[in-house]
Amino acid sequence: MELLEICRHASDAKLPLQRLSPQQKTEILKDCAASLMDHQSEILQANNADLERGKKNGLSEGLLDRLSLTEKRIADMSEGLLQVAGLNDPVGEIVETFTRPNGLLIEKCRVPIGVIGIIYEARPNVTVDAFALCFKSGNVVILKGGSDAICSNQKIVEILQHILTEKKLSSDFLQLITDTDRETTQAFMKMNQYVDLLIPRGGAGLIRSVVENSTIPVIETGTGNCHVYIDDSADIEKAIPIIINAKTQRISVCNACESLVIHKDIRERILPALAKALRENHVEMRGDEKVRELIPDSLAATEDDYGKEYLDYIISMKTVDSLDEAIAHINKYNTGHSDAIITENEEHAEQFLKEVDSACVYVNASTRFTDGFEFGFGAEIGISTQKMHARGPMGLKELTSYKYLIHGKGQIRE
Repeated sequence: MELLEICRHASDAKLPLQRLSPQQKTEILKDCAASLMDHQSEILQANNADLERGKKNGLSEGLLDRLSLTEKRIADMSEGLLQVAGLNDPVGEIVETFTRPNGLLIEKCRVPIGVIGIIYEARPNVTVDAFALCFKSGNVVILKGGSDAICSNQKIVEILQHILTEKKLSSDFLQLITDTDRETTQAFMKMNQYVDLLIPRGGAGLIRSVVENSTIPVIETGTGNCHVYIDDSADIEKAIPIIINAKTQRISVCNACESLVIHKDIRERILPALAKALRENHVEMRGDEKVRELIPDSLAATEDDYGKEYLDYIISMKTVDSLDEAIAHINKYNTGHSDAIITENEEHAEQFLKEVDSACVYVNASTRFTDGFEFGFGAEIGISTQKMHARGPMGLKELTSYKYLIHGKGQIRE
């Protein structure tokens, strides 16, 4: 199907989707969850074709990890569908009610956005998450995945669309643009006549391209240069497992820690043990002079290192003299995603929470928790790093707008 036809069909499908009851949407999502598990072997076979092609094309370890599906990851995708199915439907929720002196009753009501376009790279799980959240919130979704995951995406969409048609619903509620060339992506960004919102998910280059070229309103889901600050009062036994988890539990994700900031007064007590743990996990360290005094095998960090999302077994390390300096450094180099402090000082924790300018700010916990599933949203459409109506993990409510419903009894304006 041509791009223009896809977008027109999506626009035409808005009203039929919005007419579905919460119960209908819930049952469809449950059926989709079961169908993913039933067709697990087909999904893995399609994913294997993508992985083989990716290896031949020289994809990095991090990108291959993002692309890879396993039985557990498919089970997680299915569980995400069930969790979304079990959430309260936000559509129709009355957010606020008030009566004007002239007797007009005004209600502020949540409504679907309409048609949502998702442009994303080699992450087939996004296909399921995007459908689940958009469908539950009453939005038609058009997916534009990358060429690296095309076989996986096609198979998953085929399975989900089959459930829709089996229930005598329109398969246009979910559509996949299968043409993977750049020209089609650029043209998709200009379909503001049919598409109400565009959400990019991927690397810095993709997000920048969408923000700069789209005529459709964009919610920017940012890259993740996430920091962990080790305060002078940090509990070392608590700090090292948090850092190792944040850095190595999964290197290819936007909530992985890329940079450490270390208070000078704890440097000598923590760095030798931390370096040992990082080496055991095959992490390359890049530090400033004070770090390299204690970790001789670390490389010299450059200015670029402090602002880089590695998505690899690499971490930058910066020494600071104070909490204020740590906050200033983080706010200068972070991407507004997720940052953490490890401290036993409550005042320092409160200052860090208030002054670090990120969507998610942690005290004594791994940045890896910035995730719709972990926040109880069932899934997420992305991690918004902007400051409009949606910030952080975007769940159902972030995929709704609102309108005012005004009830009168014959009032006219004087």
